[in-house]
Amino acid sequence: MTEYPTSQEGSQPTAGASGGRTDELGHGKAPVPAAEAVRTHAQIQGPDQPGSGLPRPRASSAADSASRDAEAARGAAAAARQDVGASGAAPGTASGSAPAQGNAPEAVARREGDRLRFVGAATRRIARGIDLDEIVLGLCRATVPTFSDAILVYLRDPLPVGDERPVGPVVLRLRRTDRLRPIDEFTSSGAAGATTADGELDFSQLALVGPQGDLPAAELCEIRPGGALAEVLRGVRPVFGSSAAARAALPELLGADHPVPRGQRAILAPLRGRRRVIGAAVFLRTPERPAFETNDLLVAAQLATHTALGIDKAVLYGREAYIADELQRTMLPDSLPQPTGVRLASRYLPAAETARVGGDWYDAIPLPGSRVALVVGDVMGHSMTSAAIMGQLRTTAQTLAQLDLPPAEVLHHLDEQAQRLGSDRMATCLYAVYDPVSHRITIANAGHPPPVLLHLGGRAEVLRVPPGAPIGVGGVDFEAVELDAPAGATLVLYTDGLVESRLRDVWTGIEQLRERLATTAQLTGLDHPPPLEALCDDILDMLGPGDRDDDIALLAARFDGIAPSDVAYWFLDPEETAPGRARRFARRALARWGLEELQDSLELLVSEVVTNAVRYAERPVTLRLLRTDVLRCEVGDDSPQLPRQRRARDTDEGGRGLFLVNRMARRWGATRLSSGKVVWFELALPGGPDRR
Repeated sequence: MTEYPTSQEGSQPTAGASGGRTDELGHGKAPVPAAEAVRTHAQIQGPDQPGSGLPRPRASSAADSASRDAEAARGAAAAARQDVGASGAAPGTASGSAPAQGNAPEAVARREGDRLRFVGAATRRIARGIDLDEIVLGLCRATVPTFSDAILVYLRDPLPVGDERPVGPVVLRLRRTDRLRPIDEFTSSGAAGATTADGELDFSQLALVGPQGDLPAAELCEIRPGGALAEVLRGVRPVFGSSAAARAALPELLGADHPVPRGQRAILAPLRGRRRVIGAAVFLRTPERPAFETNDLLVAAQLATHTALGIDKAVLYGREAYIADELQRTMLPDSLPQPTGVRLASRYLPAAETARVGGDWYDAIPLPGSRVALVVGDVMGHSMTSAAIMGQLRTTAQTLAQLDLPPAEVLHHLDEQAQRLGSDRMATCLYAVYDPVSHRITIANAGHPPPVLLHLGGRAEVLRVPPGAPIGVGGVDFEAVELDAPAGATLVLYTDGLVESRLRDVWTGIEQLRERLATTAQLTGLDHPPPLEALCDDILDMLGPGDRDDDIALLAARFDGIAPSDVAYWFLDPEETAPGRARRFARRALARWGLEELQDSLELLVSEVVTNAVRYAERPVTLRLLRTDVLRCEVGDDSPQLPRQRRARDTDEGGRGLFLVNRMARRWGATRLSSGKVVWFELALPGGPDRR
């Protein structure tokens, strides 16, 4: 008797569907009902096959068949009771042969009910898996040992995704195996590989599992077009291992040296997804339990169908998750810049593992004059659409920042861009510009939670920034405020997912964040600010169960600033004498800093850049030298035309200035401003960064 669980878990499932004959392993053809597959196979097997004495499954559902068998069993039991009452004999005695005959339909009905309950529990276990490994593991755990003693699951490598047609040969890879007991229990007697008198392999004397606990089957199998395995998979119907087709296909799948059990102790079930066959499963039984019955083909078809469809969905989900991850990584900066006078750290947490994209973003953009723009924003929702809108707004913010527009103007243009994207495209944003020379920060807000400033002494304060209206409302003005940014202070910018949830309102969360920062600063001492990366991790630790309702973007900036003694600044009238005066100013600054080794290089480059600025400027030209880990020179004028490097001909008298700058400077560049442009270059300090 086939062994099945008697658990009453769940309702009776409907009969599953397997696939039909296809052109490319099941591609493009409608599936054949599993019940029809079993009926057809029973007709092919004939009455001499084991299990043929059981009632043949009809084209109706298994639930209807079980109902009819149960009704027949109840009628037979009633008749048996009447016979017992008339004869006065107990069931099973010599004088009461009718009760013995009445027990057969009842046993069949009970067995069919157990089979349906097993299929329902197994398919539910398979359906609980969300990724590929979970689904395959669910199939193995559901069938071993209840349905089979061992199982092998082969899948295509690589697995096709959606409507993609695989190129090259079809290869199956052994994805997972499972078995009931260790190897020594299967090989307790006799020599492995013995044969019977008729030459058939004696499966009872062969090991089902190898030394490592896996079945000794081939790991890879290339399906030969027109071969026996290809024909079985194209049929998309489970077959017994004793059938002619399976006896030719199993050695091709498992390997020529793998034992093929005799009798109905193996079932080869193709795994067919929505479009094509994606693999195969082999169910094996030992001689210690009854062989598979004909109705077990229907069970195998149900399990194979649910597994294949689950794998198809898992592969599609994996592709979507990969696209979402790549989209999110593209939208957010790969790494933060390292501008002069400020250190940066950031964190991003999605709303959930199943929704890894959202509308939260952060950015840090270097600006002329060693300044840096700090941006954090939040588009409504955490979907692909929100991520796409966020990407457009972030790109717009980067473009506006390069124009060196004031923070309020940047938010105004972002508001216009959001309105062009759609009427319901709304977002909050906070845009700040930090100047390490003046130790000041200018902030404009568009409906975003206010930033928190952690001072060096451990005091944390919520900055009073006008909230403004969200981006996308339209017709509103944005106001910017300028605040002190003392050296050693840390500015924390964040999105509302950090401070707002179903358990607390936004202002309660902001106060908890402020207290958290103050407590963390007390742990490191009043004279030493907490490490920036550790501070970000500590901020996220304040989130408790139920506090994650939205994406979280976090940007922390530690203000180091540039000391006034490391800055030299001059105004030069646009005259012919300006380059000479610029060289004299540069020599004085180098002498004060002890950098006379750079005098020749700096004088040459300053002269070339200032000469070019004087040629087009109408207002005074600015010259600024900054000594940090490098020596930076900035020359600004009121002409918006950016210089371009070109190759001068031998007869040209000019055009070699930027060529010299490019060859001698460590880095150089030009940035257009709202009032003109700035051309800058950097020279490495003698002896490296520790020269100071």
